[in-house]
Amino acid sequence: MRGDERLQDGMFSYVSLEQRVPSDHPLRAVRKLTDTVLRSLDEEFDELYAGSGRPSIAPEYILRALLLQVFYSVRSERLLVEQIDYNLLFRWFVGLGMDDGVWNHAVFSKNRDRLLNSEVAQRFFAEVNRQGKKFMSDEHFTVDGTLIQAWASQKSFRTKDGSDDGDGTDFRGQKRSNQTHASTTDADARLYKKSYGKESKLSYLGHALVENRNGLIAAAMVTHADGYAERDAALLMLHNKQQGRSRRITVGADKAYDTKDFVGTVRELNVTPHVTKNNKGRRSHLDRRTTRQPGYAVSLSRRWLIEKGFGWLKQTGPLRQVKLRGLEKVDWLFVFSCAAHNLIRLPRLIAQSNSAGLREQCA
Repeated sequence: MRGDERLQDGMFSYVSLEQRVPSDHPLRAVRKLTDTVLRSLDEEFDELYAGSGRPSIAPEYILRALLLQVFYSVRSERLLVEQIDYNLLFRWFVGLGMDDGVWNHAVFSKNRDRLLNSEVAQRFFAEVNRQGKKFMSDEHFTVDGTLIQAWASQKSFRTKDGSDDGDGTDFRGQKRSNQTHASTTDADARLYKKSYGKESKLSYLGHALVENRNGLIAAAMVTHADGYAERDAALLMLHNKQQGRSRRITVGADKAYDTKDFVGTVRELNVTPHVTKNNKGRRSHLDRRTTRQPGYAVSLSRRWLIEKGFGWLKQTGPLRQVKLRGLEKVDWLFVFSCAAHNLIRLPRLIAQSNSAGLREQCA
């Protein structure tokens, strides 16, 4: 029997947002972890706002909304606000009620300097990692960098002294370099190519230190794109990781890190370099003291974990080409996206740990 089409004329709803979200929805576990992280940052949020004046949009709302933007690949903040307005799942995750109004998309831009900066992102990232500490190795890591395309076109790359002719669209036969040219759109972007045979693009370099047990990101940062940035950033992250520690750790990396300066400095930091040997046209800076150990082969076999993380950040996350300009803003986005990557992974690891504990009790 065919049912009748009813007019949507109901004024009130007797089903709450909590009831509309399925009990086994993946975002429920993520929301629980996110709330724990945000509660731990409550004092830091208090320091960012004045004690009087008109109340702002709650920082918890803004950060939860930006997590949704990363999880669901929402391409812009304007579209994110639109979806929060009519998507009940998004409303529930952010913390808004059925009848609560949604803020204007300009709120994100106005909070760039106060809330959406690299310092807050690093605190948020550190607290997420504290929640997942039991699933992270504290001895074995992998480091690498990835190219992040800047939000600037090639024709914006003009000479610093203003001697360019034309509108910048035709640069055939011209020699362009970062020493003589700069982008008029994003001054922090650098012309760079990741490998030989590839075209140069205005880019940044994102760097990550990944632990080798479950592939969670342990440290992250963004630098200008140049040939030394990957090794310098790796040394900085390893130095911060080893502060206050006396136990030696290991770090895996590709052959680009097989240089005398990097290998020597890493050993001074009490870190064993498990770097892929670069024997092409020269002698590797690793010897049998390192390569004969069984752990060396194990570290190299776990290098794919960092590529998996970079793949998620670029395919699902917003890092294939960032829509922000300036090193500080890009650094915030990269670190915050790495925190989102860990948040989306942790519920499954927690569930696997709980199920393993139940099996042991039954046995």
